[in-house]
Amino acid sequence: MKRLTPLGRITIVALILAGLWGLKWLIMDSGYVMTKQLTTSQDVGKVDLPTAPKNASSTVQAMSLPGEKPANLNSPQVRWLMWAWNAQMGAILANGGSETTEGSIMAKKGVNLKITRQDDVPQMQASLIKFANEYKSNPSTPEGAHFVTIMGDGAAAFLSGVNPELEKIGPDYRAQIIYTCGKSLGEDKFMGLPSWRDNPQSAKGGLTAAVLRDGDWNIVVKWCGDNGIRINPDETTYDPDAMNFVAADNYLDAAEKYIAGYSEDREVVQNGKRTGEKKRVSVNGVATWTPGDVNIAEKKGGLVSIVSTKEYRSQMPCVLIGIKKYMEDNRPTVEKMIEGIAEGGDQVKSYSAALDKAGELSAKVYNEADKAYWVKYYKGTQSADKQGLVVDLGGSAVHNLGDNAEIFGLNSGSTNVVKIVYDLFGGVASKLYPKLMPSYPKSDDVIEVSYLKDVIAKAGSNVSAAETVAFTNDANIKEKVSEKSWSIEFESGKASFSPQTEKTLNELFNDLVVANNLRVEIHGHTDNTGDPSKNMNLSEERAFAVKQWMEQKSPNNFPQGRVQVFAHGQTQPIVPNNSPENKAKNRRVTIVMGK
Repeated sequence: MKRLTPLGRITIVALILAGLWGLKWLIMDSGYVMTKQLTTSQDVGKVDLPTAPKNASSTVQAMSLPGEKPANLNSPQVRWLMWAWNAQMGAILANGGSETTEGSIMAKKGVNLKITRQDDVPQMQASLIKFANEYKSNPSTPEGAHFVTIMGDGAAAFLSGVNPELEKIGPDYRAQIIYTCGKSLGEDKFMGLPSWRDNPQSAKGGLTAAVLRDGDWNIVVKWCGDNGIRINPDETTYDPDAMNFVAADNYLDAAEKYIAGYSEDREVVQNGKRTGEKKRVSVNGVATWTPGDVNIAEKKGGLVSIVSTKEYRSQMPCVLIGIKKYMEDNRPTVEKMIEGIAEGGDQVKSYSAALDKAGELSAKVYNEADKAYWVKYYKGTQSADKQGLVVDLGGSAVHNLGDNAEIFGLNSGSTNVVKIVYDLFGGVASKLYPKLMPSYPKSDDVIEVSYLKDVIAKAGSNVSAAETVAFTNDANIKEKVSEKSWSIEFESGKASFSPQTEKTLNELFNDLVVANNLRVEIHGHTDNTGDPSKNMNLSEERAFAVKQWMEQKSPNNFPQGRVQVFAHGQTQPIVPNNSPENKAKNRRVTIVMGK
């Protein structure tokens, strides 16, 4: 479980405001002053993410648990800064704790690794830059950090504050993503009124407390995009037709604002214009993680999990970031380190003794709680809140080599999860907050898979496969998570796609594969032109065409039984068929995701 105290995960707000190198220059050196401006609530569109592999039990042999005594290694020390996050349990187990111990996986590989908890993102950024600056003249420098781990959906913002400075040293000194240690699998969540879960459109006008531009804020933004609900990026106004936000200092503060019944008077806006009306609004939604959700459940109750990283399971991979020049100069060490993290992940996945040991070591590394605490919230649990509602709490997963082959798109039929997560959430931040984050480093420059490829090649048949989600063909959606209509152009009277459709299909593909724990229903609709019975058949053929396109593009993300097709012909128009424009609106495909 990651970032579990007020000193835990620093926010993306702080990351952008305090960590973006160059923002300080803009304010202090150029006289630039940031002022509040009225911004129009925006449809963020489809925040499209690919599927990440499910946490799996592998068939690897059990390994001896690490000892307590520090290993006597002659190899140079590798320094790694990380948040308190259960997704890193495999790495912590592999190292035997903060420093490499005798009998540990890392010691056997000759990797001398020092792991340090660091919750301050600007400090992480500064440590990478410090190391790179010193490394250029002294490869043995004790300054700074060689590696950090952060959320994949925050990586674009993180690196936008790092790589411009690193590239001043030289283009070979940029920071790169090379591996994923694991992911959030439920603990990061959007909590709201039960009516929002039952009818997402009723969330319009909601007021959610969140750390703005943080990963959990991203969950809310994605859910709104999936349901066609606009986002109001101005936390000083209130838009009754959009999701609104109250800025929180941290994830516990976000929960506390709901618990305390936080309210404020805001100017009402519609379509980006002030109406002259003022309205008193109260927090009725929260973006948080454990134990923020625990506090809500125990102290007040009344909110349920609308959606979390259990459904959006690819949103928060725990990405390992290092300096390109150092990694190129020390490739054997880097690859041995990846091997060790992966083998530790296999052990945590497969054996309760390894998970228990990882929980014990996590408590020591993070200097917080005890083994039972970390193990409980690694697995995730359920609890009844103060009003009797059952809520999900916690949930993370570790990765092995097979998971990484899948998440980086190296397996046949897979897609590059890390790249799409990086680009999509970098794009969201830039779209909603262009002054704070006008651009970010290109994913092709910062995602480097050659180390992972080499490790996989050396492992050969010893790579444990990533577990996939299985669906039965006869099960329909019982609990809807999102519903949105898509305008997919077909050739007139046919089930073949028009040349303009490719971009829309790719957006839909990314939108669906984010949630590989959810079923997908594709509902086909036509206008009223032509024979009704033929229209019914045509709507079915078109829905099947979309289904087949998805399955052919990535069979791993769309296994048999996940996607169901429904035909409605001209029977469910959303507007009267009385104009060419309205007919076009009725020719649509509606996508429903749910459990």
